[in-house]
Amino acid sequence: MPSLPLSALALTAHALVAPGKGILAADESFPTIEKRFAPLGITSNEETRRTYRETLFTAPGLGDYISGAILFDETLRQTAHDDTPLPVILENQGILPGIKVDQGVTVLANFPGEKITKGLDGLRDRLKAYRALGARFTKWRAVITIGQGIPSRICIEDNAQRLALFAALSQEADLVPIVEPEILMNGDHTIDRCEEVAHATLHAVFAALFAHRVQLEAMLLKPAMVLPGMDCPHQVSDDEIATRTLRCLRRNVPAAVPGIVFLSGGQSPEEATRRLAAINHAGDAPWALTFSFGRALQDHALHAWHGNAEHVLAAQAALLEHARNNSAALKTSLVPAS
Repeated sequence: MPSLPLSALALTAHALVAPGKGILAADESFPTIEKRFAPLGITSNEETRRTYRETLFTAPGLGDYISGAILFDETLRQTAHDDTPLPVILENQGILPGIKVDQGVTVLANFPGEKITKGLDGLRDRLKAYRALGARFTKWRAVITIGQGIPSRICIEDNAQRLALFAALSQEADLVPIVEPEILMNGDHTIDRCEEVAHATLHAVFAALFAHRVQLEAMLLKPAMVLPGMDCPHQVSDDEIATRTLRCLRRNVPAAVPGIVFLSGGQSPEEATRRLAAINHAGDAPWALTFSFGRALQDHALHAWHGNAEHVLAAQAALLEHARNNSAALKTSLVPAS
């Protein structure tokens, strides 16, 4: 039986996980980018943020390794020094512009230590505006914390419902949703506990996506890798991380989803790249397995730039080096790290 043609949204989703390419997450909120800038003595204002993002987006050949870039609201509306809109700068590199649409997290009432994500109010209208500004895809981040007695079922299910409604509204607005249920690395939990929580979270997320009639072929999943907590005394090999991560994904993510774009979380750039390589080497999967990294792509570039116009080329070289390394990590011929 011949395969059915893909919808335009599904084609966009597939373009975002094109072979050898991943996504640059450049969607830091004002408080987050201020935290990145402050240790380097860089003042965070509209001009420094614009200059920094322009430095990243104009790196020559970035589109050879990067398929899409997630932007913050301010960035989607900004122009380069020559008045070219930053989304157009990306498009000229062959990079699809996307937009973070959640509005951060807040405390889940009556559930100490747990968070829910804000941003559903007025989202339908904001999505229409973002599409008109040139966005082609969206991202919404939910946060799941592992601790004593948490996450609760209510936290997981509430965040899953919000992710699903975001995804449905995005597709309605002709935008590909990237669904991000991030399980934080903070804590001393074991990899067993992380896998257990990841299983419960993904199961709830896809049940909610199905209930909201989200077209799976036209969305992407952005999960954390299955890892022990950063304070866990028993750390594990990259190969075990790859095995656990893939096992959890195979048990919970339908094959109809075109791709899985891993977040780097609290991993160093080198750890994230090694483990991405191990996952791709571990065996066949029904989805493309790639990256949607922020700090793991940007950290060295930001330190090289240091807010100095004379360091633009050095910053771009650092970004390209890490983009190239992560592109190489997607090749299954690599020898897995131990």
